[in-house]
Amino acid sequence: MDTKNIKEQKKITKLGNPRKPESDAGRMMLERMNESHAELTARAVELLDIKDGDSVLDIGCGGGGALRRMSGLIKSGHLTGVDYSDVSVALSRENNSGDIAAGKTEIIEASIEALPFADGTFDRILTVESFYFWPHPAENLREVCRVLRRGGRFVIASDVYTHEKMSEASRSSVEEYGLFAPTADEFKDMLTDAGFSDIVLHTEEGSDRIIVVGVK
Repeated sequence: MDTKNIKEQKKITKLGNPRKPESDAGRMMLERMNESHAELTARAVELLDIKDGDSVLDIGCGGGGALRRMSGLIKSGHLTGVDYSDVSVALSRENNSGDIAAGKTEIIEASIEALPFADGTFDRILTVESFYFWPHPAENLREVCRVLRRGGRFVIASDVYTHEKMSEASRSSVEEYGLFAPTADEFKDMLTDAGFSDIVLHTEEGSDRIIVVGVK
């Protein structure tokens, strides 16, 4: 991507508000993120280990890319997406309209601070590129644990976490957008405190990405 396009994409991101997508710029940003996050999403979904018949929740469903990907893995299960941005909810519904019409998928406007589900509703829960915007991570993780069934699996996928070799680009993004970027050990401690066990951290040499897997 040339310098002009990079500047244009940064402008769209700023106007679109990645913390809570809004306006036409937010919609454009989300469509781009469906593509740019595809590789990380694919790996996260693989680690989620979805079984046919599972009830799955995607927190911060954004443009609906993860829901669309997971749909191909289940026939008799059910997918639910939540996001507190009305722009994200609208686009996710458009991009998963067939599954919504078939009753396979439901997308709700709601916040991680108070998920509108009963205890133990879901077999699997996923969040891709949203954890770093959660308002009260420790409390929010307990809310995730509440709606996950005993033995269920939770996966966090993020393209930034704090470590010694963290890139300057990531450090700049953390500062510019106010991202919450724990260390790997801090991720593990937070999930443990929230009620998760069997926690596994997936990182890659030369990358700032992290995928965290926990079981209730």
